[in-house]
Amino acid sequence: SLGEGDTPLVRCSGLEKEIGCGELYFKLEGCNPTGSFKDRGMVVAVAKALEAGSKAIMCASTGNTSASAAAYAAYCGLTAIIIVPKGKIALGKLAQAIIFGAKIITIDGNFDQALEIVRSLTQKHPVTLVNSLNPHRIEGQKTAAFEIIDALGKAPDYLFIPVGNAGNITAYWKGFVEYYRAGRVENRPKMMGFQAEGAAPIVRGYVVERPETVASAIRIGNPASWQKAVAAR
Repeated sequence: SLGEGDTPLVRCSGLEKEIGCGELYFKLEGCNPTGSFKDRGMVVAVAKALEAGSKAIMCASTGNTSASAAAYAAYCGLTAIIIVPKGKIALGKLAQAIIFGAKIITIDGNFDQALEIVRSLTQKHPVTLVNSLNPHRIEGQKTAAFEIIDALGKAPDYLFIPVGNAGNITAYWKGFVEYYRAGRVENRPKMMGFQAEGAAPIVRGYVVERPETVASAIRIGNPASWQKAVAAR
C-alpha cells in the first residue's frame, strides 16, 4: 500500500445555497497517492499480479491509470508497460509514469485502440492487464462507496460521477449494493453518470469512433464496462 483510500468527504454548503439543493458533498479522490481514484483499484490489481507470479503489468491510458500503474509497479519491483494514444494523454500524469520508470509505448489511434492492443498482448504473454477490465480493480475501487456510507451513516440519495471507461461507476455501484445486501443501509443511491458531448457513447447508445473532449480521462468511445454501467441504472 502507498496509503490510498480514506479520502475526505467534504460538504459544500456554499454550492448548496447557490443551486438550491440539500446536503452536497465532494469525495476528494485527488488526495490518493498519485492523484486519482485509480490507486484504490491498482493496489489490489498489482497485489494479485504479484500473487500470480507476474513480472510485469500493462495498461492503456490517457493519464491517471499510467501514473497509478507505474507507481505501484515501482513500489513492488514490477515492470510497468503503458500503451498511450499519441497526442491524447495528459502530460502531467504521464510525467509521473516516466518518473516511476514505466516503459511508455505510443500508438497512432485512440484509447479504445490502445486497450485492444493491451488485451491482445496480455492474452498471449505472462503480463497482467491492470485496466478496469481487471476485476481486482473494481474490488479496490468499491471501497470509496463504503467510505461514503460510513461517513454519512447512510447511503446518499444520488451519486454523480464522470464516466470514461465506466469502471468507476461500476465499482461504486458494486460497493453500494454490497452494503445494502449486508443490511448496512436501507437504500441504494440513484447513480448519475455523465459524459462529455464529444465522447458520450453510453448516453447516445452507440460507439463513438473518434471521441473528442478536453477531459482526456473520459475521451473514450467504447467503454469496456459499458454494460455494467448501464446495469447501475
